[in-house]
Amino acid sequence: MEKYSQFRDRGSGISPFIPSTTPASAFSTLWRSGLFICRLPFFLSYSVVFFLLLDHLPSFIIPQVGRKLLLWTLLAIPGIWWVDLQLDGVKRGSLSQQPSSRFPNARAVIAAQFTSPIDALYLAAIFDPIFTISYPGTRKVQRVSLLRAIMLALSPPTLNPPPPASLTTLRALVEQNPHRVIAVFPEMSTTNGKGILPFSPSLLSTPADAQIFPVSMRYTPPDITTPVPGAYLSFLWNLLSRPKHLIRVRIAEGVTNNSVAIVNGDGPVSRAPEKAADDNAADLTPEEVALLDRIAEALARLARNKRVGLTLRDKAAFVEAWSKGRK
Repeated sequence: MEKYSQFRDRGSGISPFIPSTTPASAFSTLWRSGLFICRLPFFLSYSVVFFLLLDHLPSFIIPQVGRKLLLWTLLAIPGIWWVDLQLDGVKRGSLSQQPSSRFPNARAVIAAQFTSPIDALYLAAIFDPIFTISYPGTRKVQRVSLLRAIMLALSPPTLNPPPPASLTTLRALVEQNPHRVIAVFPEMSTTNGKGILPFSPSLLSTPADAQIFPVSMRYTPPDITTPVPGAYLSFLWNLLSRPKHLIRVRIAEGVTNNSVAIVNGDGPVSRAPEKAADDNAADLTPEEVALLDRIAEALARLARNKRVGLTLRDKAAFVEAWSKGRK
């Protein structure tokens, strides 16, 4: 992978865009092939029925508990049934003793690490949040469906936001949905889980009375991460051909946005081209920078990795180089 060395982080040497692979013997490949063939029809048919029909039924027909059970069934088909959930700073085995404020609940914002289509599916099965897409250089977000959030993990990075009419703010979403959780992927695109990308400023539009919870999800084996867009077949193969997958979920203590009085969290970010080396660098106040740094450091600590300086533009260049190298 030396030809992709320019896409390593200069400080840590981490390559966050290289797909993870797991060695397999001839026997294990044969066994995995049989498991894949058995699971694929069930997984595809269940997904079609859920996302085209069941996911659109009103809550009085399928209540929230029923929807979560349907999602857990979808997760169980590929063997995602073992989840190691821990709160940062809390001893193992004492989750039930923690107050509800340590978990994302009504009026909370989840700042989730972004590595796989399973991220959105798991968050939906646990928290039933409203999903959003963040973009570089703007505090505004786009509200999307669960299916769109899942497909985002297999989509190329988007450097420019859509028209303003389709955007909103986290403040508006929280006020309009006071009983829901809002999910944000501040890195804006997926990695292989080995590094935390620079954040979009979208989290800065969170109201001061809403808590932001950094949430990390790591997978064992790690090959169901999708740092390269369009890897539908390899993702399905890695997902459906293993007996089980383990998810390690870590949730940090919630933080509040004390910088919202600066610009009310609604406008675009003004740029300083000579100071900034990428589209995420912006003329932010020290309080805003400190908030984003605190959340990013928390995610890096939870995921046991490091923050990297590679940007969304670097990933777009990597995807182009990767596509050419595969031809």
